[in-house]
Amino acid sequence: MMNTHESYTTARAAMHAPGRRLSLSVLVTAFVLALMFAASAHAKGAPESFAPLVHKLLPAVVNISSTQTIETRDGPAMPQFPPGSPFEQFFKDFMDRGGQPNQMHKRKATSLGSGFIIQDKADGDAYVVTNNHVIQHADSIHVILQDNTRLKATLVGRDTKSDIAVLKIHTKRKLASVPFGNSDAAQVGDWVVAIGNPFGLGGTVTAGIISARGRDIRSGPYDNFIQTDASINRGNSGGPMFNMEGQVIGINTAIYSPSGGSVGIGFAIPSMSAEPVIKQLIAHGEVRRGWLGVRIQDVTPEIADTLGLKDAKGALVSSVIKNGPAEKAGLKPGDVIVTFDGKDVPAMRKLPRIVAITDIGKRVDVRVWRDGAYKDLWVTLGKLDDKTEAAAEKGSKTPPPAAVSEKKVAGLGLTLSKLTPELIKHYDLADNTQGVVVTGVDENGPAVEKGIREGDVIVEVSQRKVSTPAEVSDLIAKARKDGRKSVILWLEGQSGMRFAAVRIGK
Repeated sequence: MMNTHESYTTARAAMHAPGRRLSLSVLVTAFVLALMFAASAHAKGAPESFAPLVHKLLPAVVNISSTQTIETRDGPAMPQFPPGSPFEQFFKDFMDRGGQPNQMHKRKATSLGSGFIIQDKADGDAYVVTNNHVIQHADSIHVILQDNTRLKATLVGRDTKSDIAVLKIHTKRKLASVPFGNSDAAQVGDWVVAIGNPFGLGGTVTAGIISARGRDIRSGPYDNFIQTDASINRGNSGGPMFNMEGQVIGINTAIYSPSGGSVGIGFAIPSMSAEPVIKQLIAHGEVRRGWLGVRIQDVTPEIADTLGLKDAKGALVSSVIKNGPAEKAGLKPGDVIVTFDGKDVPAMRKLPRIVAITDIGKRVDVRVWRDGAYKDLWVTLGKLDDKTEAAAEKGSKTPPPAAVSEKKVAGLGLTLSKLTPELIKHYDLADNTQGVVVTGVDENGPAVEKGIREGDVIVEVSQRKVSTPAEVSDLIAKARKDGRKSVILWLEGQSGMRFAAVRIGK
C-alpha cells in the first residue's frame, strides 16, 4: 500500500500527464490527497524518543534542599478537654510546674523541591527559579546540580501571590540554563515534558500532554494554571514544564490528588505569567503590581440581559475604592469593563492579571459599558501593596442614608423596610447606610437563588437609587411593563458591595 506522500505524488503526476482527460472522481481524490499531505506536513506527531531533548535539558534542572528550625515539646501532650473545663487549667498548671518532662526542643526539618537555571552570568552568578512554598520559612537553602554538586543559595526575592521565588548561586564554572517559551502558544493536546525531584529521588523525567488551560484552583488571586497529565508528585514543585522545543512554558506547582501521589492532574504556572514576576524579582527583589481600585464580579447572562449587553462578558464593577485610580478616572459601580489597555476582558478573573502586569503610573484606556453604550475612560494606575489592599477591603463598603414601613415585594420574594436607627443597630450596619433593608426572604422566591439574605441593603434597582420599599415595587413594575425578565440589584452585604440579577416573579 502506498503512503500518503506516494499517493499524493501519483495523483499529482496523473493530473499533469499530457493529453490525459481526468474524471471528476479522480480530480476530487487527488485534491483530498493533496490536503491530507499538506496537513501531515504540519502536524506534530509523538516523538520516537524524548532522550535527545532530555539530554540537553537535564543539566539546567536542579534539586533544592531547604532547612528550617522548628520547636517541639518533649513528653506527653496535655490531654484535650472541653473548653472551659476545670481539668484543662489543672493539667496546664501541673505540667508548667514540672509534673512531667515537657521541655521545648529545637530541631532541623528539611524540605525538598525542584528548580531550574534561567541565567548564567559572566561573573559566576546564576539565577534559579522555584516555587515560593519550596523555600518559605527556610533558614538555609542549597541547590544540588545534576552531578550532585551542592551550592549554597541566597534568596533574591519571592512573591507569595504567584508562588514564585528566585535564588542566586555562585560558581566559577559555566552552568547550563534554559530559556522561557510562549505559554500562550501552547495548545491543549500538545506534548510536554516535566523534570524535577519527586520524593527526593533526584532528576526524574515524565512526559504527557497539556490537558487544559486557564485553570483556577483557588490558590491565589492570579490563578491561570496549565493542567497536564505528565506525572507530577511531591518534590516536583518548582520544576520546569518544557515544550518540544526545549523551552520552559510552565513552573510545576501543584497537584490534585486524594492519595498524595500523582493521579494525572498536575498544574503549572504559565511562563507568560511567571516571566514578568521573575524579571521584577531580579530587578527589585519584589513584585510591583498595578492597582486599579475596584471590586468586581462576573457578568452573568441575567446581568448582561438587564444591562442590555449582547454577551455575558467583561468585569462588572461592584464598588469603587475611595480616592483610588478608578474613582479619579470616573469609573462607577455598574460599569462593565470590556477592555483594559487595549486587551479584551472576556471574564472577571482575567482583569486582575492584566492590571497586575501593567506598569505603575501608566495611563491606560479603559472601555466600559454604561447606560447602554460604550464609553472610554483614561486611568493612571497606582501601585498595589498591603496598604492599598487594606484600603480596598475597608473601602469596599461604600457606606450609603435613610429610615420606616415594611412591605412585601412579591416579584422578588423579599420583605423590605426603610432604614431606621433600630434596624441599623439590629443588623450592625454603618450609621450612614443608604437604601432599603431586607427584613425577610421567601425561601421559594427568586431572590434566595442569588444569595440575598436578611440584613442585606438594596442600594439601587436597575441602576436607580431607592430609599423606600414603594420605590422598589414601582421599579419592578416598570421593568415588567418594559418586558424585562429580571432586574439588577446593587446590594450591600457582609462581603461588601455586589450586583445581583434577580428574576421578576409574577
